[in-house]
Amino acid sequence: MELKKLSDIEIITTSNSKINEVDFENLTFGNVFTDYMLVCDFENGAWQKPIITPYAPFLLDPSAKVFHYGQAIFEGMKAFKDNQDDVWLFRPDENFNRFNKSAKRMAMPEVPEDVFMGGLHRLLEIEKEWVKKGKGNTLYIRPFMIATGHGVIAAPSQSYRFMIILSPARAYYSGEVKVVIAEHFSRAANGGIGAAKAAGNYSAQFYPTKLANEQGYQQIIWTDDATHTKLEEAGTMNVFFRINDTIYTAPTSERILDGVTRKSVIELAIRENIKVEVRSVLVDELIAAAKDGSLKEIFGAGTAAVINPIVGFGYKDEYFELPKIENSIALEIKEKLTNIQYKLTEDTFGWTIKI
Repeated sequence: MELKKLSDIEIITTSNSKINEVDFENLTFGNVFTDYMLVCDFENGAWQKPIITPYAPFLLDPSAKVFHYGQAIFEGMKAFKDNQDDVWLFRPDENFNRFNKSAKRMAMPEVPEDVFMGGLHRLLEIEKEWVKKGKGNTLYIRPFMIATGHGVIAAPSQSYRFMIILSPARAYYSGEVKVVIAEHFSRAANGGIGAAKAAGNYSAQFYPTKLANEQGYQQIIWTDDATHTKLEEAGTMNVFFRINDTIYTAPTSERILDGVTRKSVIELAIRENIKVEVRSVLVDELIAAAKDGSLKEIFGAGTAAVINPIVGFGYKDEYFELPKIENSIALEIKEKLTNIQYKLTEDTFGWTIKI
């Protein structure tokens, strides 16, 4: 696909850039933001003219429905800079389409392609100096939409604000990750909003994750809400299991987010003749594989982390350490995937889009 360019956009400039104040070698993920942001309001049944304006707080009515009824969705994307100083996006069409699926599920208006894609294109043109070269350097992109209509009546808002903010980033989820398998708490349920990138999905994870942290684990492997026997996601990532030389991952559903990185890992693995099975993996199956030595790897996949190996997992007061292996499929796929993202190898899939 080609990114649409948006000509009808107002740009409010600032002469005071923050870029020279930023230590790009020591970034905390998601804490530093670029000079500009995109804002577009939905009022009276229609999207208004988008504006690119200096990054700044804005006012909301205390009765804004986002505060009371949780109408809020978002996406996570990245921009990369190659060795020729060109800026690239990775599969932005997938994020755009998923954003509007989330909007529909949350009874919010869909964002037009020229506003989302065209606005992002123009914003990145302005902020391209914030995208640094070198593997591990990215510009994290956060499109989001909130309900701005006022009134404490439990009904969908009549007005919304769509925004895009940008944050320079380096590697995320660094260090060893140990996970605990959920026995009681659930991330999502059938008929719920687990497949949407809705804000409430993430805040609901905070308390169970806090309990896991207190036990010495960094993340949780979520299980299905009905039986807690099926392994579904790891923290905020899709999760893969390597048993012998086959990698397994759960199918997408109403409970499981259709991850862009997940989709890319599957397609890359198939191209590299790595066996992939998309099916439910049972807790008992994982325990048996850990005990008989056939479980080789567990890894999470997501935009922020790309691929994050998991070194061990806990279940019912028992801890299973994974073997340290030389021929890691997780690291092989991560290398090939990031080489595509940074334009270090040919993109035969057509995943990368130039700004």
